Amino acid sequence: MRVRQTVLVIYAVLKDAIGHFARDDGFAMASHVALSGLLAVFPLLIFIASLAAFFGMTGAADTVSDLLFDAWPESVASPVVNEIHDVLTVRRGDLLTFGAVAALWFASNGVEALRTALNRAYRQTEQRSIILLRLQSLGLVLLGAAILLSYTFLVVLAPLALETLQAYVPQVESFLLSINVARFTLAGSLLIIGLFVTHWLLPAGKRSFRDLWPGVLATLVMWIIAGSAFGAYLASFANYVSTYGSLAGIMTALIFLYICALVFILGGELNAAILRQRRYWQRQKDRRKEPVTVPADATPPSF
Repeated sequence: MRVRQTVLVIYAVLKDAIGHFARDDGFAMASHVALSGLLAVFPLLIFIASLAAFFGMTGAADTVSDLLFDAWPESVASPVVNEIHDVLTVRRGDLLTFGAVAALWFASNGVEALRTALNRAYRQTEQRSIILLRLQSLGLVLLGAAILLSYTFLVVLAPLALETLQAYVPQVESFLLSINVARFTLAGSLLIIGLFVTHWLLPAGKRSFRDLWPGVLATLVMWIIAGSAFGAYLASFANYVSTYGSLAGIMTALIFLYICALVFILGGELNAAILRQRRYWQRQKDRRKEPVTVPADATPPSF
């Protein structure tokens, strides 16, 4: 009986999540998020290049771009990374100039696309100030830029510091393995933290960690599966060059981002469906606990 009830609940959650995704133009929203994300990548990295140059970290933006696309399938990431490297060959030190401010603004549009998609997924109507929301998006871009520069230090520059330390303190060699594990664990956890922050801050309403983790976990699992499947498809069957010509690289990246956006929105839909089912079962439980009240003038039943 309990197993049957669990199966019915899972079925109800999946039906609610997928049904709401289809009714609220989830596929169109995924296209919006994918295109906005691709358009936001270049301004974000231009801003990071300006920020890195301001602090004297030359070449950091190139490293960040490599790290950002490291988890992408090789055939998807290579054309985009090559274009980004071409853009970033221009020396930039204009942190506070119009170019960097414009790059920061356009990068924040990608955050706004995520907000719109999550508000639909969580069935929320946005009532906060537009100015406040844009300031939040700009703040998240700044925070993301700082985290990515820190990520660059952890993954790329830290080994140089460890080698130097080992030359002066040979005893530290026994600790290097644990330090490397901690470094890559911290770097990998940035994605998970980013997903939690995105689901927590961007959409309207309030949600706890308990409300967010199922969708975040599902998103990570589906991203791994979708990325592996799309990479295998590109390697075995796809020939986008014959379809899109010189645009094949960018179109491949856009399709991959579209798949990622679908998964991301479905994670939000899953969280919303679980919340609805949880509230439904709580109401049912409360009804069973309600005392039966009998009016004072009620006539007792006759037998």
